[in-house]
Amino acid sequence: MIRLLSFILCCAPVFGAQMILHNGRVVTLDKQNSVHQAIAVQDGRVLATGTNEAILKLRKPETNVIDLKGRMVLPGLIDPHVHALGGALSEYREKLPPLDSIASIQKWIVEKAKTTPKGEWIVVPRTLPPRLKEMRMPTRADLDVVKTHPVAFDGSYVWSANSMALEISGITKDTPNPPGGEVVKGPDGEPNGILRAASGLLKGVRAAKPFTEQERLDALEKMLQIYAEAGLTTIGDRAVGPADVALFEKLHQQKRLAVRTLLTWRINTNRPLDEVLKEIRENPWTTNQGDEWLKFSTFKVTLDGGQSVGTAYQRMPYGPFGRQLYGQTNPDARGTLFVQPDDLYAIFAEARKKGWQLTSHVQGGSAIDTLLDVFERLDKDSPIAPTRSHVMHGSFMSSEALERMKRMGIVADVQPHWLHLDVPALRRVFGLDNMRWFFPLRSMIEMGIPVAGGSDHMIGHDKDKAVNPFNPFYGMWMSITRRTTEGQVIYPEERVTREQALHMFTTGPAFMFFEEDMKGTIEKGKFADLTVIDRDYFTCPEDEIRRIQPVLTVVGGQIRHRKM
Repeated sequence: MIRLLSFILCCAPVFGAQMILHNGRVVTLDKQNSVHQAIAVQDGRVLATGTNEAILKLRKPETNVIDLKGRMVLPGLIDPHVHALGGALSEYREKLPPLDSIASIQKWIVEKAKTTPKGEWIVVPRTLPPRLKEMRMPTRADLDVVKTHPVAFDGSYVWSANSMALEISGITKDTPNPPGGEVVKGPDGEPNGILRAASGLLKGVRAAKPFTEQERLDALEKMLQIYAEAGLTTIGDRAVGPADVALFEKLHQQKRLAVRTLLTWRINTNRPLDEVLKEIRENPWTTNQGDEWLKFSTFKVTLDGGQSVGTAYQRMPYGPFGRQLYGQTNPDARGTLFVQPDDLYAIFAEARKKGWQLTSHVQGGSAIDTLLDVFERLDKDSPIAPTRSHVMHGSFMSSEALERMKRMGIVADVQPHWLHLDVPALRRVFGLDNMRWFFPLRSMIEMGIPVAGGSDHMIGHDKDKAVNPFNPFYGMWMSITRRTTEGQVIYPEERVTREQALHMFTTGPAFMFFEEDMKGTIEKGKFADLTVIDRDYFTCPEDEIRRIQPVLTVVGGQIRHRKM
């Protein structure tokens, strides 16, 4: 009886669709690379693809029929690496100006001082020194453009402060350096305002009035909608803790998630090892826990700092230009390793027992090597490939690192737009020869290393001007052209094809997150996650790729954005 019922169900005729998109070009990215004219959707999943005539036969009186008028349909685009809440709150109360030079920063400070009570802190929103026209850290003298307020510049792992901020914080030439940090001195022996991994010395600094829970919920909901308007149907938030998880869960319960969301738990390792291990054991979360709209993906440790501020743990010194760009005082400095290898192994081994997929923030080459060393130790315990663990960022690769990743089955989580934005400054630091393995995308793909392209978006609501830009077509364009802001093509042999770039934002992250059976391609039974665009991705002029606009975003058969 059970077998007969199964036969009847699987062979039952199709009675209609809830949504039909027709008269277009449906790029499926399936194994045959098939392209169809139309697609039918039922119960949030792809019901069928085919010719206009065949699909329109599935129309019912209540079917939402959309004429694409020749437009292209892509599988729903995925950004596996954003920081949604930080991005959401950054412009929740006021729009941020473009801070692309020290002059623009000074202008913003002066304007901010007009509306900020005297004596209260002014904090310049996170801005990365390599992307400033001057290619250097602002100093105390730069920030002394106002003397009525303490001013701090947030450069991520490196901050700087004006004279008033240093004074009220008691920072003088005699202030000892904190562990792993430095109060940078000028030629006169006095602090020049740059605080390398030492922003904790600033007293009473806060960016703004605290946000209420309702404000955080509203801001996060808005940010997820902005992602949908950029053509994204899934995002991965790559650094959440309990408070962030609670916000996402509340939005989910209230059916306010505009896009599917995967959560990466970033654990605080700046404390005794046994405390870290105890939290891992007692925490109930694990990979793939959740549902099709909200679930956990990865366990994360931050292993080194950032290439944008000279704290990424490199194979080579930052050298003389590091003084200008980062305020480095030691030309032999190679950056910072935040977790020692044995501790990282113990942390990962404990997380693996709980069923976690593993990753670590690594930008510098030596940090990548350290992570791969630990992955190899874990691989000897039992094969690591089935966990789809990955290198996060992995900016400064090497041929040896790629071989190790291939051998172990390690995935790459990359941010290709950094090629455009950061290479001009980084090549001055390390030399062009040492940029050979900076995001070697084509080598990765041709070696069979799964590659997921993302943005690392953290500040701003403009998809093209945010820190970092979260326009997926911007990332594809950069992967295809490798052209920097100075117009230089950085190692053209690492350019990828348009098809490969599209896979980086569809099938690549779907695989990394164990979702290739649900996302990444347009096939019967998969989620009806679709991105409709305003021009032909495969044939438009190369420089137009970054300007492609989504005109329709569908998530699970629900329209999240429409501009057609």
